[in-house]
Amino acid sequence: MGLLTKGTPLSWQETVPYVEYIKKHGIAQFIELYHRLKSRDCDQLRWGDEIEYTVVKFDHEAKKVRVCMRAEELLGHLNAQEEVNALIGTENKFLWRPEFAAYMVEGTPGVPYGGLLACFNVVESSMIMRRSEVTRLLKHDESVMSISFPALGTNDFTYPSAIPRPEDESGAGRSIFFPDEGIYGGHPRFKNLVRNIRGRRGEKVAINVPIFRDTNTPNPYTEDFSEMKDGGEAARAAKKDHIYMDHMGFGMGCCCLQVTFQAVNVDEARWLYDQLTPITPVLLALSAATPIFRSRLSDRDSRWDIISASVDDRTAEERGLAPLKSSKFVLNKSRYDTTDCYIYPCSARYNDIPLQYDENIYDQLLNGGIDEHLAKHIAHMFIRDPLQVYKERIEQDDSKTTEHFETIQSSNWMNMRFKPPPPDSPEIGWRVEFRPTEVQLTDFENAAYCCFVVLLTRYCFMYDYTGHL
Repeated sequence: MGLLTKGTPLSWQETVPYVEYIKKHGIAQFIELYHRLKSRDCDQLRWGDEIEYTVVKFDHEAKKVRVCMRAEELLGHLNAQEEVNALIGTENKFLWRPEFAAYMVEGTPGVPYGGLLACFNVVESSMIMRRSEVTRLLKHDESVMSISFPALGTNDFTYPSAIPRPEDESGAGRSIFFPDEGIYGGHPRFKNLVRNIRGRRGEKVAINVPIFRDTNTPNPYTEDFSEMKDGGEAARAAKKDHIYMDHMGFGMGCCCLQVTFQAVNVDEARWLYDQLTPITPVLLALSAATPIFRSRLSDRDSRWDIISASVDDRTAEERGLAPLKSSKFVLNKSRYDTTDCYIYPCSARYNDIPLQYDENIYDQLLNGGIDEHLAKHIAHMFIRDPLQVYKERIEQDDSKTTEHFETIQSSNWMNMRFKPPPPDSPEIGWRVEFRPTEVQLTDFENAAYCCFVVLLTRYCFMYDYTGHL
């Protein structure tokens, strides 16, 4: 979901003057938090899952299924119950939060699971009850599904119907496929992210997924975008034998399954981050469940490459398409991609690929007492610019908040995430988030993947071959 903050979001042009200020103070906030909580110890295993759901509407007469853009309405009902429970002191069984699209909701357990074996017995039932809680709010021809909708971007794929307007200069995405109405409208974060990614990049994102070649697939496979009223941008960006997409919604509008674990202390969190990193591509391959885009069968099985390209805010200079003038780095990947370095000292010898990081940020971290391995990880994330800045939230007390740090940390979407404790939630410790898994159709499958990953962490601790914990 990312960081949801109240305030007036700035456009990319309005953000530019504050970029270096936010980075400098974001690092100061991290250093302050790290030293305040680095000695925190003896936290118990607590963990939870996040499942993103798609709400769909069936038109049985026309034999057509559309995404149903009722997420804001549904969340109003679901969150109202949370507020009532808070007033009367009743524990919430589930928590519901918005996601990128107007047809998506995200559900988590109301209270984290614990480390007892008995906790594994309630994961599937929690997911079943979560689905039921949304289902009871739906109409007879609607359903909530744990699926990435395969017809995003096709003609008339939303309910209510919405039409893309690429010619609208005030639009957020200006997509030829994905209307702005498909973006969740209950919080400004989501449309502003779309607008600012496009603004920073200097053009729309370009997603090209190889088409699956079958007997009747045209050779070459091409599409005619000459009449799309987008100034020819699609025609220039689309590749032969690929499915072309041009909006953040094609990636962030897909659903996923994520698991977050609380560690005993910061060292265990860093070690666990490293141990799970090599497992992430295996789980992505095992759980791959997204082979169809714009109702066309692709030669890919998962959403990963698509979501990576959908938030690729790199400029032409950063992509190596033009000489460096206003940009600092040539960046070899999107800000949504794989982990680039290990962060626990005993893993340092495996950091055998070049790592790009901001030298000034790195020096600030070292001077602030952060060790070189963690400092490089943070400085690597901070080669990215903040995409979401709120007018009222620029000036902050670095000893009391980590908002500037989180605005960059939470928009570095990697397969693993190292998560410091929130400064205002003393009950939460150092955590890691396992992020690659594709969501499955059934609650049994989703529960199985979650339990497997948690049990894998216990196995790592039991057979600590590194001998460093």
